[in-house]
Amino acid sequence: MDILLVFGTRPEAIKMAPVYRALREGPLSPIVAVTAQHREMLDQVLELFQIPVDYDLNIMREGQSLTQVTQLVLGGLAEVLEEVRPRLVLVHGDTTTTFAASLAAFYQQIPVGHVEAGLRSYDPYNPYPEEMNRRLTASLAALHFCPTPLARENLHRENIAGERIYVTGNTVIDALLSIVQEDYQFREPILRSLNFAGRRVLVATAHRRENWGAPLRDILLALRDLADRFTDVEVVFAVHRNPRVREPAEAILGGAPRVRLVPPLPYREFANLLARCHLVLTDSGGLQEEAPALGKPVLVLREKTERPEGVAAGTVRLAGTRRETVFHEAERLLADPKEYGKMARAVNPYGDGKAAARIHSALLHHFGLGERPADFCPGEEG
Repeated sequence: MDILLVFGTRPEAIKMAPVYRALREGPLSPIVAVTAQHREMLDQVLELFQIPVDYDLNIMREGQSLTQVTQLVLGGLAEVLEEVRPRLVLVHGDTTTTFAASLAAFYQQIPVGHVEAGLRSYDPYNPYPEEMNRRLTASLAALHFCPTPLARENLHRENIAGERIYVTGNTVIDALLSIVQEDYQFREPILRSLNFAGRRVLVATAHRRENWGAPLRDILLALRDLADRFTDVEVVFAVHRNPRVREPAEAILGGAPRVRLVPPLPYREFANLLARCHLVLTDSGGLQEEAPALGKPVLVLREKTERPEGVAAGTVRLAGTRRETVFHEAERLLADPKEYGKMARAVNPYGDGKAAARIHSALLHHFGLGERPADFCPGEEG
């Protein structure tokens, strides 16, 4: 009973790695097809989690558009599906690979299972194009593996039948907990030089399309302001390779005291950096899930989030993108230990490290090979 896992970016690979490992236990047989929508960063994760690739579409082109990615995935995956004829195609999250792979499977009448289903911002252009990729994938999927009860409720409102929905927790927590080490030694020289014992390290990322331009400049200026205001703070900004991020980051933060610019880090390096930092500022979706699992408060550098569970739980806070607001929200956490502790101790609503096992059990249930697994419930042992 072949199950075809399709993904193309680093975040997808990280979150699908635990699923691949769980499926290897049988009786289902996982087959991996990568689109390589992102090449280098994807390959790092495949090597880290030792995931063998059966089919590699290798579609990445410099300056590729969303239309080009969609066309290449549809065309390349059609041939793979015709050869493999899997019982089910598993996709993840919200990338263009996810939507195009789901459409390719639909065209060949092959059922789709959607991992990390049900996230919604209800704004089609924020995040863009991820919000619509999720909605379109949901309309094509036969099975929906939701990370949280709220994601399940979103799908209920879209009239998706409850028996097709499983609440599993988020597989990124499985991946994260498997590679964080207390005695980890960094390879990146800049990370080795950080004084984690004597200073508070702030980890920051910003790369989303909707933040390019003026919002990104405001974010970068706020980070520089924080380093100026707190002499015991060091800021580590992971610089995305896109020139629209790299160039303003180097112009505004390059050479600033106690601000370190680092290239995109291998996942093991970055996960262990998260484990040792004090605070995270990011416009990433995945970091809103990962950092709270390590007890790190997160300020979300966006106006909206499709992950409101963290806001409700108190593990994350929307800081927006305006320079003054970002600075104020971070200053409050840095200056007030009680405020910081309240966020750091909040219960992470996104998972307990057992999501992949639940997805495996859900697939066995779907194929009539086991009982329906109990749904993940934040704050309870599952």
